[in-house]
Amino acid sequence: MAARRDAGSSRVLPGEEEEASAEVQPGDLRSVLVTSVLNLEPLDLDLFRGRHYWVPVSQRLFGGQIVGQALVAAAKAVGEELQVHSLHCYFVRAGDPSVPVLYQVERTRTGRSFSVRSVKAIQHGKPILICQASFQEVQASPVQHQFHMPEVPPPEELQTQEELIQQYLQDPNLMEKYRRGLNKMLAQEVPIEMKPVNPPDLSRQSPQEPKQLFWVRARGHIGDCDMKLHCCVAAYISDYAFLGTAFLPHRHRHRVRFMVSLDHSMWFHAPFRADHWMLYECESPWAGGSRGLVHGRLWRRDGVLAVSCAQEGVIRVQEPPRRESKL
Repeated sequence: MAARRDAGSSRVLPGEEEEASAEVQPGDLRSVLVTSVLNLEPLDLDLFRGRHYWVPVSQRLFGGQIVGQALVAAAKAVGEELQVHSLHCYFVRAGDPSVPVLYQVERTRTGRSFSVRSVKAIQHGKPILICQASFQEVQASPVQHQFHMPEVPPPEELQTQEELIQQYLQDPNLMEKYRRGLNKMLAQEVPIEMKPVNPPDLSRQSPQEPKQLFWVRARGHIGDCDMKLHCCVAAYISDYAFLGTAFLPHRHRHRVRFMVSLDHSMWFHAPFRADHWMLYECESPWAGGSRGLVHGRLWRRDGVLAVSCAQEGVIRVQEPPRRESKL
């Protein structure tokens, strides 16, 4: 669990100090991502066990959960002075929601400025994810630039995803396939708040650009703590609705039969608070060969580019029924 940093105290990651975790301000609701999902149980040196909180309707483990937990495990194997600057993961097997996940950390390299930690997420004795995370001692540099943040309405002027779903469901002309999917989404307790900037018009059967923008943050309070924890939460958040960006131009003509992530990469550029609103800019430059590629950028409200992401995944659609010849 995250702890607020007082003068003279050290920063902690989930599970590192029970007394610090009790320092909750009156009225605070601690983020479930910190208290449950990312609070790994230490079993031995560099060996941890993770629990599940939310399981998607696919009944496979959420990829963002596995990436976030793997980064928590890696972060526990480096010093406080180091911050994560990148991670690269491969999903090699589907996660089983009926059993916990073990995270085994290898201290691949410890250098003066950079250190690398390799993590295997294991179920039933086999890896389901392989992750490498690189950490760096914070260094100043005069070489700096970034893209410009898109101009969008602030989150206070937009509806939440839950409000939009309720609005869609009130439409008597809503297609039944959308109605079923939206009701399933509404029944899930996702530990993420989202506010789409340009929500899709489900009544129109027309192609949509492979781009989407939404404000996003963790539910509940995390506070000022070790930046590595906020990066772990961002890793969880970054996988939500990400790969679906590649399917947006095709949803009016096809139905998804199978869609899963193959890999996931992140680069952390600047400090941020994962429990504060950030703009998630997602776009897909390419899809083909039953795969889709997506790029993402997480922007702070003040226009600072905080995180960049990339992911490729499998997208298979339902084949149209074959018409048999009557001859």
